[in-house]
Amino acid sequence: MGGRFGDGPVDSDFGREHVFEEEWHGRAFAVTIASGFLGQWNLDESRHMRECLSPKDYGRFSYYEKWLSGLADILVAKEVVTNKELETLSPDIASEDLIARVLKAKDVFSSLAKGGPTNREEGYKALFKVGDIVTTCRAENKYVAGGHTRLPNYASGKSGKIISCNGNHVFPDSNAHRAGELPQPLYTVAFLAEVLWEHPENPDDLVMLDLWQSYLQPL
Repeated sequence: MGGRFGDGPVDSDFGREHVFEEEWHGRAFAVTIASGFLGQWNLDESRHMRECLSPKDYGRFSYYEKWLSGLADILVAKEVVTNKELETLSPDIASEDLIARVLKAKDVFSSLAKGGPTNREEGYKALFKVGDIVTTCRAENKYVAGGHTRLPNYASGKSGKIISCNGNHVFPDSNAHRAGELPQPLYTVAFLAEVLWEHPENPDDLVMLDLWQSYLQPL
């Protein structure tokens, strides 16, 4: 939905006073991150689960409501909890494997500091170099119909210049569907605002997008 017309201006003051606008936003963020440490899904799967919300819910939910709804759906899909447990808020006994993976308060800072790097030594050979002019493909998952992709729709079929080559990284389009990491070269591509949008406020602004090799083709 990024770059879609009709949604109004971006609030540039948002987040200046508070990291989270409401107290429950922080709790929603925390429980989502903590649940990820259970090791039952990867980051791309969780992103795709939010994309799979019904259009009606996706349109009316706030940012963290999307997070919570996507989390509930993936917890059920991965059989970590049942619909009954969610409805009654009465959990059954979790498996020993899940209990062993629970993120303890004392381990939060050290665990988050490790991050979850997606760069890989192996992968496809880079086909482009800094300075090359490239055009993006259609914004769709080529392997799974309706599947996850990190190519924004507003940048579909647009031309830009490669400004950095970032090595091989896990490919979200496959990783979101448990089809393997399939690491491939990741590039930072610069697009003029006037190329991406018909009437940008500042046509000469540059928009930087990190895009995987299979999203790109020579001009």
